Amino acid sequence: MDIGSKIRAIRNRKKITIAQMCEGTGLSKGFISNVENNNTSPSIQTLQTISNFLRVPLPYLLLEKEQHMRVVRKAERSFSTHNNLKIEHVTSKGGLRMMLVEFPPGASMGEANAHEGEECHLVLEGKVLAEQGEDSMILEEGDSFSWNASVPHFVKNIGDEKAVVLISVYSDTGLHDVF
Repeated sequence: MDIGSKIRAIRNRKKITIAQMCEGTGLSKGFISNVENNNTSPSIQTLQTISNFLRVPLPYLLLEKEQHMRVVRKAERSFSTHNNLKIEHVTSKGGLRMMLVEFPPGASMGEANAHEGEECHLVLEGKVLAEQGEDSMILEEGDSFSWNASVPHFVKNIGDEKAVVLISVYSDTGLHDVF
C-alpha cells in the first residue's frame, strides 16, 4: 500500500507543512517523513490521528489506487445498439453498470428476459411500459422503478416521442450481456 504518498499529496494539496502536521498530530518530523516515504507502517490509531488532522476519512487513506473514484468523461463513453435501442455506457464499478438507453417510439428491449442481479430505472424522457411477471406499469418522466432481474422483465416506449431511461444494473458476477 502506498499510504505515505497519499498522505504527502493530501498535505501538499492543503498547503500544510510537516511542522504544522507535527504540531497538529503530536507526531515527530522524522516519523511523519518516514510515513510519507513509506519507510514505516503506522498503526491504525496513528493513521486515524493523521486522517483527523488532514480532515479526510480514514478509509480513504487505505484505498488502493484502482479503488479511487473513476471518472468517465461524456466524450469518452462507449455506445452500443440492441433492438434499435441506443445504449450509452455511462460508467461501471465492480458489478454495477449504469447506462442511458434511448428508446425510439414503439421500440422495446425485445422479448422479456431474465438475468442475475438487480436493476433500477429512472425515466428521463418519454413514456414507457415496464412489465415484470404479472406486474405492468406505465411510467413517465421522473418516475422510477426497480426489480430483481432474475424474473423476466420488459420495457417498451409507448409514447409518440423518444424515451430515455437511465438504467443501473448490479450483479455479483458482473454482467456483459444485458445490452
